[in-house]
Amino acid sequence: MSDSNKTEKAIPTSRASRFGRMARLTAGVATGVLAEGVRQISKGNRPAISDMLLTPSNARRVAKQLSTMRGAAMKVGQLLSMETNDLLPKELALILAQLRDSAFTMPRKQLEKCLVDSYGPQWHQQFAEFDFKPLAAASIGQVHRATTLQGDEIVLKIQYPGISESIDSDVDNIASLFRITNILPEHLDISVLLKDAKAQLHDEANYLIEASYLEQFYKVFSAWDNVIVPKPYPEHTTQSILAMQYTPGSPIEQLEHELPSKADAAMTRLFDIMLAEFFEINLMQTDANFANFRYQSDSQNIVLLDFGAARSFGAEFIGNYTELLRAAVAQDDQGMIVAADKLGYKASHASSEYQSLLLAVFGVIFEPFTHHGEYNFAVGGISQRLSELGDQAYQFKKYWQTPPTDILYLHRKLDGIYLLAARLEAKVDCHALLSSRLDLIDQRA
Repeated sequence: MSDSNKTEKAIPTSRASRFGRMARLTAGVATGVLAEGVRQISKGNRPAISDMLLTPSNARRVAKQLSTMRGAAMKVGQLLSMETNDLLPKELALILAQLRDSAFTMPRKQLEKCLVDSYGPQWHQQFAEFDFKPLAAASIGQVHRATTLQGDEIVLKIQYPGISESIDSDVDNIASLFRITNILPEHLDISVLLKDAKAQLHDEANYLIEASYLEQFYKVFSAWDNVIVPKPYPEHTTQSILAMQYTPGSPIEQLEHELPSKADAAMTRLFDIMLAEFFEINLMQTDANFANFRYQSDSQNIVLLDFGAARSFGAEFIGNYTELLRAAVAQDDQGMIVAADKLGYKASHASSEYQSLLLAVFGVIFEPFTHHGEYNFAVGGISQRLSELGDQAYQFKKYWQTPPTDILYLHRKLDGIYLLAARLEAKVDCHALLSSRLDLIDQRA
């Protein structure tokens, strides 16, 4: 979750008010198209409608409205900016990316209503202290510090009102907006993504589910050195308020200013955590937003936060993805095509040229794990190279498909960890970490 020094703004809570905002947004985009058309024609140009739709001003309109509405509206924007970045016009991708860190905070009156709805009119009697100034704010809730009657320092993640009830209509309205304005490539089918986004968001909006994830991660990683998961407080947790131990820490990006060895050690730990999530507990926190990792410089501890986007992976998927990883490490192209088929890519039915492109994409994605020795993320350029391959994909539009959902969320986490490693200019022996996990699987077989 992002640090909050944002402007207060009341959240629209009814379906009618949220739909009204989407309607005004659509009208605003249309007005922007007309204005851009007049401007271009006055210069003697004959612009295409797509050029007028995808102007920076229209992209800003979309981003601003989604960040104001929060909830599913903002989450879908975040998903699109992360998962289809290589297929979006760069202007729109850049603006949508801002949604990962954009959120307003709700006014005190709305906040107090949320507390009353969850705890009752005498909610304040449950706490020795409560700080009305939010510590952080994100897409579906904001965080406040409090002190229990027993003197424990905790934080409460308080969900914005109306979020849960508006998920389905928000997602449908956004899909309509993108369809009406042609803001996404017309051949890109995101229906599966949107359907899964609804299910994922309903889970994220139920803080009792997140509390169960928090409990699982707390039990697993409390045994790890230099890894902290906040202790859950079920007695103060409801469906719309999540209570956990207050765990101080600085932004993980501060490692930029520490010794390189500390950044290397921290990123090695984060990669090991990710592999443990996948291979050991089969439950992964899939949102690698930098703000979900904090760092304690004195102890070199990493604090893990925000488990709402945790996702369980089934045994079949894990087996097939492991097969893909093994084939990549072995540089077995045919093995990767076979594994990709099992995962749902339908790669073997594509042209040889497209198969080559897909293999190139896998080659870049898995490069840190296939490289022997420390991989230098400062010079790897993974994101840029994937973007360039995405440009080449325009030649193979008939083979385009939304990636299998589990892969989409898994790669979302992987992309975020790669970006953080590049930001910190870290060096990590990912191959050794993966090999040790695969060896354990072989020993247990």
